[in-house]
Amino acid sequence: MSPVLTATRADLHGLLARRAVPGRTAAVLTMGALHEGHAALVRAARAHVGPDGFVVVTVFVNPLQFGAGEDLDRYPRTLDADLKVAGEAGADAVFAPSAEEVYPDGEPLVTLAAGPMGERLEGASRPGHFDGMLTVVAKLLHLTRADVSFFGTKDAQQLALVRRMVRDLNFPVEIVGVPTVREEDGLALSSRNRYLSPAERGTALTLSRALFAARGAPADVQAPAVVQKSADAVRAAARAVLDGASGAVPPLTLDYLALVDPADFTEVPDGHTGEAILAVAARVGATRLIDNTPLTFGAPQ
Repeated sequence: MSPVLTATRADLHGLLARRAVPGRTAAVLTMGALHEGHAALVRAARAHVGPDGFVVVTVFVNPLQFGAGEDLDRYPRTLDADLKVAGEAGADAVFAPSAEEVYPDGEPLVTLAAGPMGERLEGASRPGHFDGMLTVVAKLLHLTRADVSFFGTKDAQQLALVRRMVRDLNFPVEIVGVPTVREEDGLALSSRNRYLSPAERGTALTLSRALFAARGAPADVQAPAVVQKSADAVRAAARAVLDGASGAVPPLTLDYLALVDPADFTEVPDGHTGEAILAVAARVGATRLIDNTPLTFGAPQ
């Protein structure tokens, strides 16, 4: 069954009010160009709230989280295809507002600040990105009246910041992370993958290969891996793969490789035990890609 398409707050709230059976509302917030990774979020939302719940997918390319020179104008808009993906995955509604609907007075005067965690890694590479992301996530959680919202762990820093926002600002919303969906060769699904030429895609596989090498568990990069080697050895294993691709054509331009504490995204020391995230970002041609994998460091032997 096709989901109901709404484009205004009034229509969305009317749809929510007319529900025959009250249940929990789950929101999956996207910028569109939906792929199997997004479908996994919708399926998780459907399973979580059950048949009496309501699943709404938002499709909104948020201008606040794009900096100067980024790909706002060429970011793919595929609403018809998005409706099909969302419906097949179990969504009840798709909310696809215009920028004027979300920001009726133009660029908002009051926004959210991501703080120090939002200035690291992705935040350092894309200043202001996380402020814009948190501002629109806050608005969309209010607009959808969500009880629970689902985010992919591929955007690990985004997920951590959303969880922190919900905690710090007492949002009555449960945040659920869903594991990264990968293609058979290991490439993490992303709406930006469609920009890659076949040769660029081959180079882009270096990111996931670096994560596999660091984990020492190439068959299953989805689940957290328990590693007994040191943090520095993990960094070195990933770096060796990235350095080995230095002569690739087209080239891979590394932005960062970081092994961080998931609580605040600061680098972990060599003797670290417990949870960590190995994160990588690079540019292949004109396309910037990110990836990460969760790790658990065991006690030193």
